[in-house]
Amino acid sequence: MTQSASITQPAQKAPAQKWALDSGWGRSLLQLAAVVVFFAIWEGAARLGWVSNFLVGSPAKILDALVRDLRSGQLLVDTGYTLFEAILGFVFGTAVGSLCGLALWYSPFVARLIEPFIVAINSVPKIAFAPIVILWFGTGLISKVALAISLTAIVALIAAYEAAKDADPDLQALLVTLGANKNDVFTKVVVPSTLPYVISTFRINVGFGLVGAVVGEFISSEHGLGHMIFTASSLYDLNTVWEGLFVLMAIGFVLYFLIDLIEHRLLPWRQASNANTLKV
Repeated sequence: MTQSASITQPAQKAPAQKWALDSGWGRSLLQLAAVVVFFAIWEGAARLGWVSNFLVGSPAKILDALVRDLRSGQLLVDTGYTLFEAILGFVFGTAVGSLCGLALWYSPFVARLIEPFIVAINSVPKIAFAPIVILWFGTGLISKVALAISLTAIVALIAAYEAAKDADPDLQALLVTLGANKNDVFTKVVVPSTLPYVISTFRINVGFGLVGAVVGEFISSEHGLGHMIFTASSLYDLNTVWEGLFVLMAIGFVLYFLIDLIEHRLLPWRQASNANTLKV
């Protein structure tokens, strides 16, 4: 009995250690430690001359540029412009694309008819549309939003259409046998089954919305993070370029976190099923 107790004692501690590493706080600490180590190595390499300060920059000088632009207020202005453009493009593009994709469920004939055109448009890099969008809508806010919409709408359309096409046919047939019409099937089966895929598209379109806004600012603008990065790169001010890139990363992280909160609110059952997934 004493031998079995001593043998099972270590086996009880292992799950507790694994739980500590797999918990939210454990992951956050590991991620924070990785970031700190990365910047420490970068700064040390820059100070020791292992990498060129001119070509690579250094975290200390990036922080100085960040503090300088915060004090002048320019960073807040540029961030506000880019964030506003990206959010507008993300919201309108995702909404329009998702609605159009779901609407294609009503007519398989129309869907098959326009599917080659959707594939063709999706195969073209959307950045190629930037000069045309600038010419059509000018150099103001509308052109940046339109460019962000062009990137997000097609992704949302394809995702919503594919999800609607794969909605459970047996459940649809069951509702029809019970007397449901096409609108009932659409609202009771198709929309709920596509909702997880539409929300998953949000994560992709957040990045595309930022890309559209920044690329539009690269081409023609007086404000925004894209304008700041483009101007700094023209002056070979790499630390300010890194500053703009890190701010864009922070914006993307915050927006991704907000989408996670939305998913928790709208799809609590999905989070519960993910939590109960068997871990090997």
